[in-house]
Amino acid sequence: MIQVKSNEPNKIIEDWQRLVELLPQGWEAKARELGALKFGRSFSGPESLLRTLLIYLSDDCSMLETAERARLGELVKISDVGLLKRINKSGPWLRWITENLIQEKPPGVMQSGVLGGRRLFAVDGSVVSEPGAVTHTWRLHYKLDVGTLQCEEAQLTPVKTGESLTLFSVQKNDIVMADRGFANRRGVNHVLDAGGDVLLRMNLKNLPLTNESGEDFNQLVHLRSLKKGQVGQWSAVMEGTNGPVSVRVCAYRKTDEQRLKSERKQRQAAQKKQKKLRPETIEAAGYVVVVTTLKELEASAIMDLYRHRWQVELAFKRMKSLLGMSRLRKKDPEGAKAWLQGKLLVACLIERLIVLGEHFSPLDDFEQDETSETTSMPMA
Repeated sequence: MIQVKSNEPNKIIEDWQRLVELLPQGWEAKARELGALKFGRSFSGPESLLRTLLIYLSDDCSMLETAERARLGELVKISDVGLLKRINKSGPWLRWITENLIQEKPPGVMQSGVLGGRRLFAVDGSVVSEPGAVTHTWRLHYKLDVGTLQCEEAQLTPVKTGESLTLFSVQKNDIVMADRGFANRRGVNHVLDAGGDVLLRMNLKNLPLTNESGEDFNQLVHLRSLKKGQVGQWSAVMEGTNGPVSVRVCAYRKTDEQRLKSERKQRQAAQKKQKKLRPETIEAAGYVVVVTTLKELEASAIMDLYRHRWQVELAFKRMKSLLGMSRLRKKDPEGAKAWLQGKLLVACLIERLIVLGEHFSPLDDFEQDETSETTSMPMA
């Protein structure tokens, strides 16, 4: 006999209520305050609007398909043009929900125990382009708590706003990791002035260093002293807000296989940009070099810690592949920003559900199987 459940509508309602419980307090009132419902009377309220928006954002439906699904689900009767206008007006509301959701730590989540309880963050940026002829392109700036794998901050700016640590808030004892694009004096001092520490991929061009004698830090001379697979460290000095700041340069010399792979990637990237690589640039590809203000860890531990930065890269990949964020579906700036804010909200909700684990509880599914009303159906 095949068991056919008859409580599917109840399950959908139950799942939606679980999702609503994750939302920050005041999310319904903010819908009208921020204009998401101000100009439209088609929706019965904030809940029906949000459910309709999530159909569009999470399933990547077209406007027509979203409007039809919302009608069949008895959420709203609206045209695709009306839905487009409503989505465009919902950007500030979606942003408010996302920002407040990020700020609220989920119950029962353990904070990062890295470095005696100090918080460890990975930050990055990624360009999201519009379809067709690009007239407006956006940059997503993202900060991830490595201890909880939760999004801590997310900002959307025009692409002309470059990557910078100054875009993120920093508290005392925070540790911020980032790639070489963030390694510049202004951004590092932003973190240090707030009482934090940095762990960054080396970028001598934008973050010049000297040795203790005041001479330029000669990176390659030091790197050449390492054997394959060996880790080393050297003291250096950078210019801080209030004077010289002591830093450490830590490095790992790659194996021949790793070096050749890195050189191949560099040549491909240079060929694509029609640029000629300098011999020094090719040689530096044989090493992983970071600069840090952390004092309590050995060089090998610093290099291990930097590997955690890939968590933020994985977060970007999830958003771009699973949520379709690699290319915008909107051409006007207002619609593009609303679409991106909505995608960020979906990503944060997914992260929160994963952390809580309640939605996927095997025990919960088992209990529902035992208590569901069922109808017996003979096998064909």
